[in-house]
Amino acid sequence: MDKPYLTLKQDGVIEIVIKKSQFICNIKRTETEEEARAFIEEIKTKHRKATHNCFAYTLGLNDEIQRESDNGEPSGTAGVPMLDVLKKNQVHNVCAVVTRYFGGIKLGTGGLIRAYGGAVAQALKELGIVKRVVQTELSLKVSYPLLGKLQNYLESQPVFTLATNYTEEVEVVIAVDMDLADELATKITDLLNGRVTITVGENRYHEIDFDPHQA
Repeated sequence: MDKPYLTLKQDGVIEIVIKKSQFICNIKRTETEEEARAFIEEIKTKHRKATHNCFAYTLGLNDEIQRESDNGEPSGTAGVPMLDVLKKNQVHNVCAVVTRYFGGIKLGTGGLIRAYGGAVAQALKELGIVKRVVQTELSLKVSYPLLGKLQNYLESQPVFTLATNYTEEVEVVIAVDMDLADELATKITDLLNGRVTITVGENRYHEIDFDPHQA
């Protein structure tokens, strides 16, 4: 399975205004170069009357593909700072397009770099970053009288409850790091004196909110 990685929490758009110039950052998760290019063309079409539509994207868990464009701005003042922000935040499979409507006041090289990079940074801050981790899903079936004891225990463990299904028994579906799954299953079995049915499910990516200040 692939390693954990950071990416954009949700697609979206933010806007900042600097010296009357409007900077609109559209940002989206993209898994392939085709998806990234299609997104860029979509934004260019939407903002065809804009002064510039600059972009940057990084694809692959090791940033195997990196592309950027100044789209008519002075070389190195738009695409590069946008890409630098994506790489600094260590996000992968993300494409950002910053549209500029010129407000009549020139910003200079430094001002442009701060504006374009700042728009992407603000988008990441507002829309959020998540850590995608491959975890094992476990289905835990218990009788209703044991549910409280199970839930209290799970609250103290590094797991995520994905679903709780109420039928003749209660099924709690959780996700746990792959290397902890066997140990956790044993502890739950001991805790409930064997009165639990545990089914091991798939290993798949799950998303965890990520705070870069606590990393």
